[in-house]
Amino acid sequence: MSDDKFTAIVIGGGPSGSTAAYVLAKEGLDVLLIEKGDTSGSKNMFGGRMYSHALNRIIPGFWEEAPVERAVTKEIITFLTEDKSVSVICQNDNWAKEPYHSFTLLRAEFDRWLASKAEEAGAIVATSIKVDDLIIENNKVVGIKAGEDEMYADVIIAADGVNSLMAQKAGLRKDLEPKQVATGIKQIIKLSKEKINDRFQVTDSYGVAQLFVGHCTKGLHGGGFLYTNKDTISIGLVINISALRHNTIRLVDLLEDFKNHPSIAPIIEDGEVEEYSAHLVPEAGINMKPQLIGEGFLVVGDAAGFVLNLGFLVRGMDFAIASGEAAAKAVIEAKKSNDFSKSALLAYERYLKQSFVMQHLEIYRKAPHFLENERLYGKYPALAANLLTKMFTVDGGQPRRLFGTAMNEIKMSGLSLAKLAMDGWKGMRSL
Repeated sequence: MSDDKFTAIVIGGGPSGSTAAYVLAKEGLDVLLIEKGDTSGSKNMFGGRMYSHALNRIIPGFWEEAPVERAVTKEIITFLTEDKSVSVICQNDNWAKEPYHSFTLLRAEFDRWLASKAEEAGAIVATSIKVDDLIIENNKVVGIKAGEDEMYADVIIAADGVNSLMAQKAGLRKDLEPKQVATGIKQIIKLSKEKINDRFQVTDSYGVAQLFVGHCTKGLHGGGFLYTNKDTISIGLVINISALRHNTIRLVDLLEDFKNHPSIAPIIEDGEVEEYSAHLVPEAGINMKPQLIGEGFLVVGDAAGFVLNLGFLVRGMDFAIASGEAAAKAVIEAKKSNDFSKSALLAYERYLKQSFVMQHLEIYRKAPHFLENERLYGKYPALAANLLTKMFTVDGGQPRRLFGTAMNEIKMSGLSLAKLAMDGWKGMRSL
């Protein structure tokens, strides 16, 4: 391969990298997709759900052949205390009609499939290759070094994840700050399809996406998640690095405590842990976006910080796929004029701005700062659980109006009406 020069070399076989390679190869361009793992997806981890719209635009009806698990028809947000829980449930069976709203996935299978689509389109897919460095000539990235091999391309696309060494080597990104990233830990638990259907009240093709806040992280900035697959459950925690720096709590212990919570233990009972994984997760949205474009170089997906966390909704894969498509379009445009300079590749930013990616990140740019509020992970989940418990408790005691009960719980929580109003106002402005 050292004798060849490609139009593009894509570093990373996740959804952004494979999408970029697929779109480029479909246009007949010479593309090399490099993956460090034995197969695409073997080193990738995420919670477990992908919104469908971005990939459906690129590969219409992808679900007919892709290894998707279940179409999500039920969204649940659960507030936890040590012994109580309150859940908000939204169920919409229309989400399970074409073109489908979202699917639960297993990345090892899905990423391998998406990389295979790029290969079918004409891209060369090379696995088990670690890219060690970039080749830079006259301040322009012209290739990569992998061991003793050197490979050249008009454009290098960095899709190598949140801790992108390639973006650093290209001089486009500084070291990440602790508050900009979180650590996600996850287990995949084997459970029969029948038990999943029964415990979550769904049928074979339908699934549940559930987010947790409160006691699952012992009040630390973060939350829990649970997704139903065909015959497994994906369950885990995501906690901000800055919150972990000042604590001696081990994530693995937090996860076990979470699984043993009285609201969780019954639904995973008899399950067998099949897989354990951990991964860094972008948290700061547009506030952690590096420079996206260099001379002969583009940054996509997690490497660009393209993840949106609103607390009640987390999006990453659809952003990754859309950014991979935008990067590919910019390279296709540059190929027509045979100009791969930074100024020519600025088309990437134009395509991003036209897509939902930059629009959503810009609108919710204040959300990461709002979610740093520690009251969201301790006092407010406890207030919700305690207040609802009082509302539904019948003990023969003195009657009390709901307003009085609410005011008493607010007082006992240590919150003030001023803090409630302030947090409510900030939440509305941010979200």
